[in-house]
Order: sequence, then C-alpha cells, then structure tokens
Amino acid sequence: MVTGGAGFIGSHIVNTYINSGHDVVIIDDLSSGEMRFVNPKANFYQLNIHSPDVKKILEKEKIAAINHHAAQISVSESVSDPLFDANSNIIGTLQLLQNAVSLKIEKFIFASTGGAMYGEQTTFPASEEHPCHPLSPYGISKLCAEHYINYFRTQHGLNTTVLRYSNVYGPHQNPHGEAGVVAIFCQRLMEGLPPVICGDGEQTRDFISVKDVAQANIIALESKCTGTFNVGTGKETSVNFLTKELLKVSEVTTSAKYSPPRNGEQRRSSIDSKKLLESFGWKPCISLEEGLFETINYFKNKTD
Repeated sequence: MVTGGAGFIGSHIVNTYINSGHDVVIIDDLSSGEMRFVNPKANFYQLNIHSPDVKKILEKEKIAAINHHAAQISVSESVSDPLFDANSNIIGTLQLLQNAVSLKIEKFIFASTGGAMYGEQTTFPASEEHPCHPLSPYGISKLCAEHYINYFRTQHGLNTTVLRYSNVYGPHQNPHGEAGVVAIFCQRLMEGLPPVICGDGEQTRDFISVKDVAQANIIALESKCTGTFNVGTGKETSVNFLTKELLKVSEVTTSAKYSPPRNGEQRRSSIDSKKLLESFGWKPCISLEEGLFETINYFKNKTD
C-alpha cells in the first residue's frame, strides 16, 4: 500500500513498484493528489488516512508493506496551522503504525525530510548523524513521527525504513501553493513569465530527481533495509545556477527577477547519502541537466 499514491512522489513510487512486479493499493484523499497520476493497474481508494476504513482495506487487500507518503507538505501552512500539520503528519502516521502492528504487516516505509530535519547545518553534506534542529512545525512533525517509528520498531519488532529526502523535483510536481522551486519556475516559463528568485539566489539546495527517489523506495522494501537513510545527491546547487540551467534546457529567452528573501529560509542545504550507497548500492543516476530537461518537457506537454 502506498498512501499518497496519487501525489507527486507517491505516484512515481507506485509506477516503479508496479513495473517491478508488485501489486499496489493506493490510499489518497486527493486533497493534493490527482486521479490522472493514478496507475490503472493499482487498486485505488479515495480515503483519508485517519479513516477507520484504512484498517479494513489493509486486511481485505492482505497488505504486506505500507509505504507512507500521505502528508501535509507545506512548511508555510505548518507555521500558520501547526495543529492541522501535527494531526496529519503525527496522528495519521501513528494510526498507520498501530494498524501495521495489529495486522502483523511485514514492512513500514516512511517519507521524511532531510533539509527541514537538520535545520541550519553545521557540516556539509549532512549525514544521518547530524543534529536535528527543525525550524518549522513541518520538520518537527516529521521528527516526531520518526521517534514513534523507532518506538514501534524497538517495542513491537516492526521492520521500518525512514527515508529522509532532499529537495525532490520532477514530473507530476504541483507548481501551485508551496511547491518546489523547479516546478514553480517551469510553470512560470511555460506561461511566458520570468522566474522570481527570493533573496540573492545564492542559497543552496540538494536537488534530486523523483526517479532516483523511487529507486530508493524499491530498496526500502527489502527486509534487511532497516533504519534511517538520507536520499540526496550530496551536492549544493544555488538557486541562481538552477535557474541558469533551467533557462538553458527550456530554451526560453528571459531573465530572472529578484524579490526579498523569505523569512526563516535555510541558507545552505545538502545531505549525504553515503550510508544508502555503502549498505545497498543506491546512488543518484539522473544528472541535474537531464532531470530538468525531463521536467520542463513534462510542463510543456501537460494539460490542466
């Protein structure tokens, strides 16, 4: 079962699982996911993860593994409404964990965050051992959920894997609201508008293709893959450089505009995925140029 399987990252994981021969069930309330992203070979249930029917579906479908990607993902919304964020990202996860234990489900995979987890980093790239100092309720809720997952692993023997993502980008990403900068810039370019960079553009992020993330989720299904793993490139890319590359692959002639910096935005972020490489041989295979080319083509061809 993939919760949030109609969303940006979840839909790519569903496709990768199905292409690898797995039977997949999706639970998604479509609050941010879209039916057009739902793989027709998956069994789809439009449902919120808080619903008591989730347990019934887990039993009915004989689920062996839960991949939990349904979440409140907006940092700004978590700031304006921490209670809603906690209810979604903490209570919703806790209910799934209890169901997993009571039904003796074999595997629980959790989508966490790398950038928001570590806060202002002291080392670059940050390993899984870097102190966690989240600066937003979103990051706090993800860290809290990780602690609950560790509890269920140690106290109940649940086989768990936590994947801490860096800045994921690619096809299916929503360019509206609080979205990734790549999706926002792609949408603006397709509308004939210049990208707007907040601040001086020298802030850095670790941009990783959603296809590389999906491959990490294949590894996470393995019974021996337990614990917490960063999923990123380990490279810092400035927003200025990203914009330059995006303009190049899009072949759109325009110049970026600048606006005041966002309050509380991290200055630098990159995460070290050496643990996943050394343990299971995973490494990112999609270059930034290749990933941006694929993403801009998706935006060129998509219809709203």
